[in-house]
Amino acid sequence: MPPKASQASPQDVPVIFQRYRTELQNLAQKIGEIESEMEEHALVLSTLRPLTSSDPNRTCYRLIGGTLVKRSVVDVVPSLETNFSGIKEVLDGLVKSYKSREVEFEEWRKEVGVQMPR
Repeated sequence: MPPKASQASPQDVPVIFQRYRTELQNLAQKIGEIESEMEEHALVLSTLRPLTSSDPNRTCYRLIGGTLVKRSVVDVVPSLETNFSGIKEVLDGLVKSYKSREVEFEEWRKEVGVQMPR
């Protein structure tokens, strides 16, 4: 957390500003990556779920740690659902973190008097 505006010297303001911006950009980038991964999991799950009832022993392949493993649909779907829910939790946490950092940044900006170009 950066120092309070009253404690920050005028030379520190651009550094603190840039640190906030960089942190927010990094969080936004990570959120985008995780959203993409979540969409991929959702696509695979939407394809495999109907097969759990119609053809549960159908062969499918799963990439685990760089190794392609042959499994059945019935084996893969539960682990994909677990991964999907875990990814969703991580995404929710990152979004909350982003929003709180954004609010903190806005409060700091107002306190210091930094104006953003429009």
